[in-house]
Order: sequence, then C-alpha cells, then structure tokens
Amino acid sequence: MFKAIVPAAGEGRRLKPHTHTTPKVLLNVAGKPIIGHIMDRLLDVKPEQVFVVVGIQGEQIKKYLNNNYKLKFTFVEQKDPKGLGDAVNRVRDYFSKEPSPVLILLGDTIVDINLANIIGKENYLGTKTVDDPRRFGVVETRDTYITRITEKPLEPKSNIAIVGVYYFNQSQKLFDSLGKIIQEDRTTRGEYQLSDALQEMIEAGEKIKSFPVEYWLDCGTPEALIATNRYLLQTTHYFKPRERVVIIPPVHIDDSVSIEESVIGPFVSIGPEAEIRNSIVRDSIINQRAYVENCLLEGSILSESAVIRARAHHVNLGAFSELELG
Repeated sequence: MFKAIVPAAGEGRRLKPHTHTTPKVLLNVAGKPIIGHIMDRLLDVKPEQVFVVVGIQGEQIKKYLNNNYKLKFTFVEQKDPKGLGDAVNRVRDYFSKEPSPVLILLGDTIVDINLANIIGKENYLGTKTVDDPRRFGVVETRDTYITRITEKPLEPKSNIAIVGVYYFNQSQKLFDSLGKIIQEDRTTRGEYQLSDALQEMIEAGEKIKSFPVEYWLDCGTPEALIATNRYLLQTTHYFKPRERVVIIPPVHIDDSVSIEESVIGPFVSIGPEAEIRNSIVRDSIINQRAYVENCLLEGSILSESAVIRARAHHVNLGAFSELELG
C-alpha cells in the first residue's frame, strides 16, 4: 500500500479574478473541478490515504472532496506557503520511520497517465520535453536515471521538465532531504523547493528514474485552462439534447442547465443551473449559475453567478460580476 500527497494550497494569481472566490484547484474544466480529475486517476490505484495540503480557502476543498470521493482524506494546512517543498514537508509527521511508498500529484496539474505503471516499482519522476524549460524544474539524465535537477534555471542544460508526478518507494528518504534543506534554510527564489530536496537525494546516492509523460495538462492561466478543457472534453463529453438548441460536440452540459435559442459547442463546459439565452458559445467554460444572454462567446471563462448581456466575443469574468452593454 502507498499514501498520496496532493499539494493544493496555491492561490492561483495568474487566474484572477476567478480565484478571488474559488480555490485554484476547484476551477472547473470539462464538467468538474481540476482536483476532481486528479482524484479520478487516484481512485484507480487505491491509495491507503490521501493527504491534501490546503491554504486559506481550504474549507471549500474539504467539502468538495468529502462529498464526492470515498477516499480516506487527511487535510493539512499551509496558510503561510513557503514553496512546494514546504507543502510536502507539512505531511511528514503522518508517515512512520518505516519504509513507506508515497505518490505526489500536484493539485493544479492534470497528468493523463496510468498511475499503475509506476506504483510499487522504482523511484519515478514524471518528465516532458518542453520548448522553454526556464519556467520549470529541469532534469539532466543518463540512461533514463536523473543525474541533476535544477529549479527554473536561467541557462538550462536540458529541455526536460518536471511535470508534477512523483513516486518514491521510501518516503522517509524524501522527508530526510526536505528536513535538511529546511534546517539549513536553503531556498531557491525565496522558497523551499521540492526539486532541491530531490537533488539532495540524488547526491546521497538515491536512484530516481525519469519517465516520459505525453499529456501534461497545465491549468495555471486562463488560456491553459481553456486548452485543458478542450483536451479533456474529447473523452469526458456529456449532454442531453434540447429543443431549439444546436449542440456541437464535444461539450459537457449539466442536466440542470437552461438553454434557449442558442448554439453551444464545440469545446464548451457548462456548470449546474447556468442559463444561456439567444447566444452562440464555443471553446469556453461557463460555471454554475452563470447567465449569458445575446452573446457570441469564444475562448471565454465565466465564474460562478457571473452575468453577461452583451455582443461580446471574449471575456474573463469573475464570480458574481455583471456585464451589460447596449
């Protein structure tokens, strides 16, 4: 058996105004919150326990997970975040000194892989070749084993980036390395980085293998959120036909949505109790109880209870906002 850690305390600065009222991991893509897609993948591999590291909006995350998933959750607070290494380290007291496998999945990144392929085997770190590695933790490898990890290097020595999935057979070795960099106050860009702890493990002789991840769905910006929605809808689409409404799949439309005289799709996700009137909506995310009337929307995100009555083409409207143009 293994335990899982899901860091989910990030405030999502690049996703404002949506994250003013909703935690980043609860933003919807393809019919459910980001963290819901992550939990769906965890269900298949049956973790013994799931530790979710939450921030100041943690109560919303607790409510969603407890109401929707039959997993053994433990919620750990990180209201004064000091980096990903700090987030993972907050869970250390829940692990015994005995060898205990651990899987770490970032709460704001969806990795479309079969986790069963890595559980119970070697130490693994998910990676992907990227165009601009300066934005990520970067690895150097020899015969698929990682020789060096550098966090957001100005001059990368490879274009292989860490993508947010980690598996270790002995969690205590990870926590020992995290404890060392924190005790020594060793930070990168003012934060305790998980990548620095992993480099510490490698220098201590621990073998960590790189495995390629083909589909890495970043949810860090509005554009990335819409792109992720577009990808996931290809396998999670759902709708019921409605009279006098043209629906172009793939879409995900909750049964409680009210739509009149409109064209919906492709690549549209509409949450519960939203209303669409006399509009064309494509490549967009419309959250619960949002209201759209007389609009052409494309590449747009409307948060909970947002209202728009306009001839708009592209909007990024936060919760309870209202836009009306004559």
